[in-house]
Amino acid sequence: MHNHEVARILNRIGDLLDIKGESVHKVLAYRRAADTIEELGEDINDYQREGQLADIPGVGKALSAKLDELLTTGHLDYLEKLQEEVPLSLLDLLTVPGVGTKTVRLLWEQLGITTLSEAEEAARAGQLRSLPGLGEKSEARILAGIEVVRR
Repeated sequence: MHNHEVARILNRIGDLLDIKGESVHKVLAYRRAADTIEELGEDINDYQREGQLADIPGVGKALSAKLDELLTTGHLDYLEKLQEEVPLSLLDLLTVPGVGTKTVRLLWEQLGITTLSEAEEAARAGQLRSLPGLGEKSEARILAGIEVVRR
């Protein structure tokens, strides 16, 4: 597994944690580690072989153990558990321009929206504007963003 793939997985974990409502510090730890690993001048597998995963800036003991599991087995139990708790289709909503994890969590928790189609339907029905922090303009932007994604 290459640095880019590991970084992508860590970013996915960060997104899932953020959608789930975990602490901002935990979310940022995964995102920072992803950025660091993406920009490493060395293959992360070399760090693993040398037992130095925890020496990567931003990678502590717990994350080092998760990276070791990922690099050794090709999968991560922690990610699988998160994917059981948070519908993966919610990540598709993050592809909509201007929609971040906070908005996705709001749509999921308040309206039970888990897919792009459900978000589009709710926006067309004027349901999004009733959510805290979202209004008519936000609803229109989300709808326009969904159309961009669909193209």
